Amino acid sequence: MKRVVLTAAFAMALVAGAPVGAQPASAPDKSAQAQQKAPNVAEFDKQATQIQENIKKMQEQMDKIRQTQDPQERQKLLQEHAATMQNNMGLMQGMWGSGMMGCCGGDSTPGGWHMGGPGMMGWHGMGSYYSRLKPEQLKQRQYMMDQYLGMQQQMMNHMLFQQNYMWAR
Repeated sequence: MKRVVLTAAFAMALVAGAPVGAQPASAPDKSAQAQQKAPNVAEFDKQATQIQENIKKMQEQMDKIRQTQDPQERQKLLQEHAATMQNNMGLMQGMWGSGMMGCCGGDSTPGGWHMGGPGMMGWHGMGSYYSRLKPEQLKQRQYMMDQYLGMQQQMMNHMLFQQNYMWAR
């Protein structure tokens, strides 16, 4: 039962990185919307590179886990894999909360949203943001979203791997 709860917590933490289906807490402040950042592709790429390096490290850890026959060694490797995965989840959540991907300035933006908080905005709160973006900014935002979703899928695969090995012991 403890494993199911842990796996569910990992999945919820990862899914919390995307504002899909979120609801607005209150009407956004117009002055705060005017101050919203444009997407920062250079900073995003720098952070994405670190995340991809961690994903590669996690893949190497998975390979070692598959190869080991010693249950104690496997457990140690699973713990290392889980720690790397948690670190990566924090990096991914930071991409949203820092405002790096555009729209939202995290906790510092009045009327904005923060990760897991009650003020998360869905499409209703974002429509006016997207309508004010220039075509180049829309392309940048789409690029970052495409990259982010790919990384998110890789993380989900690692969570499933972790869960399978935890159940298999």
